[in-house]
Amino acid sequence: MIDHLSPWVEFLLGISFIVCLIGFYFANGKPKGATLLILLWSFVQGLLAYEGFYRNLDAFPPRFILVLFPALATVGFFLRHSVIDWLMNERKPQISTLMHSIRLPIELVLYGLYTHRMIPQLMTFEGRNFDIFIGISALFMGAFYVKTKLKFRLLWNVTGLLFVLFILVNAILSAELPFQQFAFDQPNRAVIYFPFVLLPATIVPLVIWTHLTDILLLYRQIKRTNN
Repeated sequence: MIDHLSPWVEFLLGISFIVCLIGFYFANGKPKGATLLILLWSFVQGLLAYEGFYRNLDAFPPRFILVLFPALATVGFFLRHSVIDWLMNERKPQISTLMHSIRLPIELVLYGLYTHRMIPQLMTFEGRNFDIFIGISALFMGAFYVKTKLKFRLLWNVTGLLFVLFILVNAILSAELPFQQFAFDQPNRAVIYFPFVLLPATIVPLVIWTHLTDILLLYRQIKRTNN
C-alpha cells in the first residue's frame, strides 16, 4: 500500500473493482467458475503486490510481466469461437455496455494517483487518457441501448477498445521497466502497489475482453441482418 495516499483513492478503486466484477458476472450469464477464477487471480496478484514482490525493479526478467502476459493471454484464450457461440445466448449487452461506466471512477482514481506523483499526467484526462468520454457515454448507451442501431453500437465499442488499448500502451511505456519511453520524471509506479495492481491485472483485461466480445457479437448480428 502507498503510505501517503489519500484513503478515498484506494476506496474508489476497490468499489470500481467490485462493480466491474459484478458487471462481468451479470453480463455473461452468471458464470460462477469464471468469476471465482478471476477472484483467485486478483487475490494472488493483490497479495504479491502487498508483499512488495513487484517493487524489486532490478529483477530480470521484470517481475511485472507476471501481471501483463497471463492477463492478456487469458483475454485471447477466451475469444475462441466456442466462447463466442456461448455468449450469443448468454450475453446481456445492455449490462456489458453499462459496465464501461466504471471508467468514470477509474479516471478519478488515476487523477488522484497523479496528484500524489504515483503516475504521470499523460495517464489522466489532463493528458492522453480519453477513457472518461467512454465512461460518460456508457451511461447513455446503456440507458438507450435498445434504441441505438447495431452499427452505432459496433462503432462505439471499437472506439472504446482503441481508447483503452492506447492508454494501456502509454501506461506500460511509462512504467519503470527496461523499455520505458515516457515520464521519466514521474513514472507509472502505482501499479506495483496494492490495490492498484488490480487495474492492469483484472479491471483493464475485463474491459478489453468485454469490448472485444461485444464487437464480435455485434458483427455477427449485423452480418446475419444483412443476409
